[in-house]
Amino acid sequence: MQATASDAAASPPVRGACPHDCPDTCALLTTVEGGVAVRVQGNPLHAHTAGTLCTKVSRYAERSHHPDRVLTPLKRSGPKGSGQFTPVSWDQALDDIAARLRALPDPQAVLPYSYAGTMGLVQGEAMAGRFFNRLGASQLDRTICASAGGEGLTQTLGGKVGMKVEHFADSQLILIWGSNSIGSNLHFWRHAQEAKRRGAQLVCIDPRRSETADKCHTHLQLMPGTDAALALALMHELITHDWLDHDYIARYTLGWEGLRARALEWPPERAAQVCGLPVAQITQLARDYGQTKPAAIRLNYGMQRVHGGGNATRAVACLPALVGAWRHRAGGLLMSSSGMFPVQSAALQRPELRRGPSRTINMSTIGRDLLQPASAKWGPRIEALIVYNSNPVAVAPESGQVVRGFQREDLFTVVLEHFLTDTADHADYVLPATTQLEHWDIHSSYGHTDVLLNRPAIAPVGQARSNTDVFRQLAARMGFDEPCFADDDEALCRTAFGAHVDFKALLEHGFASLKVPEAPYAEGGFPTPSGRCEFFSQRLADQGLDGLPHHVPNREAAGSSARYPLAMISPPARNFLNSTFVNVKSLRDIETEPLLEIHADDAQARGIQDGALVRIFNDRGSYHCRAQVSTRARAGLVVGLGIWWRKMGIQRTNVNELTSQHLSDLGRAPVFYDCAVQVENAAELQEAAVVRP
Repeated sequence: MQATASDAAASPPVRGACPHDCPDTCALLTTVEGGVAVRVQGNPLHAHTAGTLCTKVSRYAERSHHPDRVLTPLKRSGPKGSGQFTPVSWDQALDDIAARLRALPDPQAVLPYSYAGTMGLVQGEAMAGRFFNRLGASQLDRTICASAGGEGLTQTLGGKVGMKVEHFADSQLILIWGSNSIGSNLHFWRHAQEAKRRGAQLVCIDPRRSETADKCHTHLQLMPGTDAALALALMHELITHDWLDHDYIARYTLGWEGLRARALEWPPERAAQVCGLPVAQITQLARDYGQTKPAAIRLNYGMQRVHGGGNATRAVACLPALVGAWRHRAGGLLMSSSGMFPVQSAALQRPELRRGPSRTINMSTIGRDLLQPASAKWGPRIEALIVYNSNPVAVAPESGQVVRGFQREDLFTVVLEHFLTDTADHADYVLPATTQLEHWDIHSSYGHTDVLLNRPAIAPVGQARSNTDVFRQLAARMGFDEPCFADDDEALCRTAFGAHVDFKALLEHGFASLKVPEAPYAEGGFPTPSGRCEFFSQRLADQGLDGLPHHVPNREAAGSSARYPLAMISPPARNFLNSTFVNVKSLRDIETEPLLEIHADDAQARGIQDGALVRIFNDRGSYHCRAQVSTRARAGLVVGLGIWWRKMGIQRTNVNELTSQHLSDLGRAPVFYDCAVQVENAAELQEAAVVRP
């Protein structure tokens, strides 16, 4: 019997998971009435979520039922970038796409481009991975967010591992390093606040005086790219004052004598000059860290988006072992917990389907790579680009060059999307994708240790189809007849963790916790080759690199260029997540318009008043936005809050017009926060300045 609207209204909320690129991976409950999602809330039965969502995701129903959603396949009918399209049928779109891919003489001319538009293991790289492996397409090096820090952790701790987030509530000292936790890690912040109520000291280490810094006892407002210098100076003080756990060092670490010698090269006075900090702040933090137990570090990815980001992560990751913090369940460090999950990636993506060689292309250099000609060294030119779960025209560095690449008339571009983003505007075909409320998925986390299952709460809106369905349909049209392309989404969810997770529990509750020791490294047992915390990495030394962590200066440090004397960082605005949610009106209304935070000293020197329109520029391009004179930026530093869609910018650009395609010391990652600029008044645009809807 067919369900009625009243039956739907009486239905219990549907259990799901937040899909977004955030450590919290919240458990969701979606209330549906008459086939429409009317409310998305946190699941109170999930201990980590505890019934609370961030402002962004609490508006998820508004996003799913947004009037601007793409609801039918679209074919380009105007110039690339114009956003002019004509609706077509799914059969017409898929037939044409498959024909275009089959006509390419070398499958390596096809490049998938995706990242964390969803963190789901199924709608991410499951069926998509199978399709591109079977096709033999170029592989994407997915580096744009976390690979420098991930490599730093791997070289020191053995993987993306750490303490359990809930134990921060029992810490006596918490260093929140490179993170605006209130905006980007809300549920960790809940534990930090509990620790604070119990008497813990909270220290924020961040170039920006963020909302989190406002709520901490102490803020070290260092210059970007100087975190390793600070960490080495802390080590110097731990050594000279003998605030060390010699037993833990002897039993459970490797390379102590070399690290000791390196750290003694960094007295607080030297680090203070490099970091732009008072000496007293460094010495006091070292004293507190050396004498307070248990002490914990919440390290996040902001500090690794610089030239020396990998080594900075290594240096900070060494600190807990020096003081024996790992002995306590409320001590140690957490940057990412993703390495604790037994994800069956090969079973999902089926790399054995690949036939023949394939090159790998770094997603962070997509602007340069789209403009590469074919060559013996490079291989075939990229002739087809399939984008899903990403908006590279807005989020990739040096976006002026990215735009030029996407504007190539000979580049065949397909974009799976919910909205006409900056990237979708440059597509030959836009295919309407389902949102999290409309499909199955399963999630690990990089901030806690629970697996979450997402059930579809509503039917796909319009003609939207899941990523998995699109790649199944393309596989069929390409003649790929392997049985794995027939796996449905629930089967893929079951495959993701195999027997390691009780799928029955996931179906019943929506989440299941991994069995993780309370203090996993109290007696060593790190997942490194030696089983120890490796201060010295033989793996790096074998690559001809320094085996010990060291300070690698920014390429574009503040004051290093007379033409571009200001350092710029570009963290996300609080109510956006990368470029997601920018088109949700209720959230955009909170942010109002693109802003540049600038210190009063730097503003006065340039004749800039609060609220003035300014031009920020360097050799890569220029960007116009409104100046906000504020102590959130320290002298010598400006903060360009992102990531607004380019089409909403005053001159149809965003902050990534200024960032570079240089890569980090480890992990081949972008260096968004290693960026020198100049700022000037833009009086000629004052009257015409508007933010596009």
